[in-house]
Amino acid sequence: MSTISNPPAAAGSRGAGVPRVIVATTALLTFISFWRAAAIVLNDLASSAYYAGGEAEAYIGKTAPWFILAIMLFSYAVRAVYVESCSMFVRGGVYRAVKSALGGTLAKFSVSALMFDYVLTGPISGVAAGQYLAGLISDLLVHMHISGPLAPASISIISAGFAVVVTAYFWWENTKGVSESSEKALHIMKLVTVMVVMLIAWCSYTVIVRHSALPPWPHPRNLRLGPSALGWLAHSSLPHMFGIIAIFIALGHSVLAMSGEESLAQVYREIESPKLQNLRKAGLVIFIYSLVFTSLVSFFAVMIIPDDVRQHFLENLIGGLAMSLEGPILVRLLFHAFVVVVGTLILAGAVNTAIVGSNGVLNRVSEDGVLSDWFRQPHPRFGTSYRIINIVVFLQVVTIIISRGDVTFLANLYAFGVIWSFAMNGLSVLVLRYTRPGQRDFQVPLNFTINGVQVPVGLGLITLTLFLIAFVNLFTKPVATVAGGAFSILLYIVFTISERRGHHTNAARVEMDQFNLALEGELTPEGVGARPGNILVPVSNHYALYHLGNVLDRIKPGRRDIVVLHIRLLRRSASGENELDVDQLFGSIEQHLFSQALSMAEKRGKSIRLAVVAANDLWDGILRAATALKSSTIVLGHSAKETTEEQARQIGDRWEQLGDQKPQFNLEIHLANGDKVYKVLGPHAPNLTGNEVNLLHRLWLRFSEMLAPQELHHHDVVHFALEEVQKELDDGREDEVVKRLRAHLDANQTKRKPTPQDKLN
Repeated sequence: MSTISNPPAAAGSRGAGVPRVIVATTALLTFISFWRAAAIVLNDLASSAYYAGGEAEAYIGKTAPWFILAIMLFSYAVRAVYVESCSMFVRGGVYRAVKSALGGTLAKFSVSALMFDYVLTGPISGVAAGQYLAGLISDLLVHMHISGPLAPASISIISAGFAVVVTAYFWWENTKGVSESSEKALHIMKLVTVMVVMLIAWCSYTVIVRHSALPPWPHPRNLRLGPSALGWLAHSSLPHMFGIIAIFIALGHSVLAMSGEESLAQVYREIESPKLQNLRKAGLVIFIYSLVFTSLVSFFAVMIIPDDVRQHFLENLIGGLAMSLEGPILVRLLFHAFVVVVGTLILAGAVNTAIVGSNGVLNRVSEDGVLSDWFRQPHPRFGTSYRIINIVVFLQVVTIIISRGDVTFLANLYAFGVIWSFAMNGLSVLVLRYTRPGQRDFQVPLNFTINGVQVPVGLGLITLTLFLIAFVNLFTKPVATVAGGAFSILLYIVFTISERRGHHTNAARVEMDQFNLALEGELTPEGVGARPGNILVPVSNHYALYHLGNVLDRIKPGRRDIVVLHIRLLRRSASGENELDVDQLFGSIEQHLFSQALSMAEKRGKSIRLAVVAANDLWDGILRAATALKSSTIVLGHSAKETTEEQARQIGDRWEQLGDQKPQFNLEIHLANGDKVYKVLGPHAPNLTGNEVNLLHRLWLRFSEMLAPQELHHHDVVHFALEEVQKELDDGREDEVVKRLRAHLDANQTKRKPTPQDKLN
């Protein structure tokens, strides 16, 4: 078992007593603007615009757009609950937050519901994207007079097949550990915005030309609640006797429009300062964007697409809308293709988000001891928690196959996880108002104090509404109730058994090294016990510690200190925490990793220093740790995801973003076969080859004779040549210079083989 202490000196290995691990509680995070945060959330949230309106109309009729609008307005209130949850700073993600408020049993249930949500997010997004693709193919076949419209069975096969392919692709990307990019999310949302603006403008023109009428008002008498919409209430008179029940049934069938809200809490720790203020700005941007996009798509579809035609496009609503606009058929087909491309990007992104979110949630549950460490064991090659990823993707693929490409079937199931995860979060925040009273940076509005006791009316009404919708859905969506309930109960049983087994097997960890965990606010050479100029060796996978072995073999004792650093990458796991407990940063996986490192050092009679810190970007975390520790050399193992050149380029790009005071580092990338690549991060004198030195000397001799009696130095020749290149670039001849440079590189590639001692940027 690990212990926490603050000894004065850093122990090097077992020979010096119990090894000491510096756990830096201040995470080395990279921060993003609220615009980028909003883009990340909208990549998940906006995907529902592609299927929510059609699914709602299939159950409640033409009045569905009004209920979609109501849900989108209500989403702002739900988002306020998430903002308060983030501002309360409850450590540990959804499991610990609910556990601290409601206890372990409901905490496991809430995680089960959230996992059901994530497991369904991927399939419904992938199948919806497949429906749009199949719809475009069908329209093209008809337009080209190749065949008639595709049969529903063919469309379903295409949809399911496409969803499986997309899921398999992102399974491999996540297994390799390819990280998400806020830059990519921002570019996608720019493209989506272009499509949305074009769609709204064209739809508005069509509505004006055709004098289209608004959908029927959201009155209970305008609802068309058939047996499929009523579920187990089909033979009950309650929906007809009480209009409010019919309203909640309609809201329950429209709640899909609000999916993706939990993504806001996931990006909270990444938002730049002032954190809460920027979170609220991001929330406002998300609200306006999703309100306009999701609501108007549903309204325009009812107003523009003829009723008999629209029934064939409920699973492909924006595609049907594109084909029903005023204008030439060829232009409409081109716009339809654009809609499909944009839809595929954003829906495929939601598939990836589902895998990333599931992986993050189950990792957090495993870190909390609810799941055994077996689930978090790293991939032998990539170092990712591949077992969790495999299980999640397996469940998603099985779900896609069972659905047979039916979006409606998936939407029913998806609604279960969506509404219950929201409801449990609302209840948790409500309970924490009383169990953890005190000043908060943000509270859901409408709070009154009676006899010194706060009455959170706004939060209470939101939570009550969520639970009413959730309970109504239990009776109106029988398939979802059975499937979601069975999944949640099964996962709850797995959690419970695994947690009890984990408690019984804790004693087995005694076989590994015991560690004193020393808490430090920041990484410093003094805290770690390493002198400036030390060698930093980041490690992440106990299967791949060959680079540490190479360093230990070559460094003589006492010459330079070796700091073994583990960067704990923070995953998006529905958690708004921005600081972490020790046991969240140092668990059994880290204990095993450092035990292996200590064993290697002990066999060689060397000492090492150990440190753990959290970051949300690997390269940035390594560089900032090296800066804080005043390291001179960074030694990396070869990444299984990219070449050494690409690995060096990525860390070089991160080095450029460090800020004004950027220290120079020697970078070594070690390959498993013993080869090494040497780089230098930062401005430095180039390591010229003999040919380059001879060429410089010949030019110096030639120009010296011509310029005599003026004195000319070798560096003058270099400076002059660089100035000439800069002048060509400034004169707009960049393409020509790049072409010549590329030809030079290609010619030299065959002449010269790089040696391990080359030092390049």
